[in-house]
Amino acid sequence: MSGAARGAPHPAAGEGGPPLIGITTYQEPARWGAWVREAALLPVPYARSVERAGGVPVLLPPPATLRGLDTLVSRLDGVVLAGGGDLDPELYGAVRHPETGPPQPQRDRFELALARAVVDADLPFLAICRGMQVLNVARGGALVQHLPEAVGHKGHAPEVGLVGSHRVRTSEGSLIGGILGASSDVPTYHHQAVSRLGKGLTAVAWAEDQVVEAVELQGHRFGLAVQWHPEEGDDRRLFEAFVVEAAGR
Repeated sequence: MSGAARGAPHPAAGEGGPPLIGITTYQEPARWGAWVREAALLPVPYARSVERAGGVPVLLPPPATLRGLDTLVSRLDGVVLAGGGDLDPELYGAVRHPETGPPQPQRDRFELALARAVVDADLPFLAICRGMQVLNVARGGALVQHLPEAVGHKGHAPEVGLVGSHRVRTSEGSLIGGILGASSDVPTYHHQAVSRLGKGLTAVAWAEDQVVEAVELQGHRFGLAVQWHPEEGDDRRLFEAFVVEAAGR
């Protein structure tokens, strides 16, 4: 992993205290103790990455309704759209590929609405993996449903259940280029990616096979989405830049 900022927690909080960072969650069957029930889940590295950058993580499970969404957004200082399962391809006008995962309508509905509300509020956000795909679809874009078929290799998710690594290059003058430099090795685990970019989104990072690995929302205060999993690495620069911006709200 290239770069600095891998030590003590970053002092991102301003006079008003540390920023509240909402993080979307999975909604999956889970087992604990004697129980097997549907649960709101989030891999711990997301919350730890926010904490280490100086923020306070707040979990955002998919609600039964969208009532109060604007109130929720108004009380947060930033949002992380987390990774997870595949979006329903009907949401971007595509026929389901055999390798596309089962639909999760409640999560899809909430996260698409949340992404639009965050954009409308000019709230800082960091979208990760599925989160980048949610953002793209929310802005009218479309997705590649199964990358191995499109690019001819499995380098973006080399082993089932294990995070891999590959290099990305960034666009000179972009937000992410200013944070990471011209290139960086990143943790990767995904089989889908952006195809048609949504409105206002600009591609700013690419893998060696030209798969889009990051996009930025033009004109937004801090609107960054990455296809990789920065929470799984030891390079904290993306989370630190995001939380610093959220702290200034």
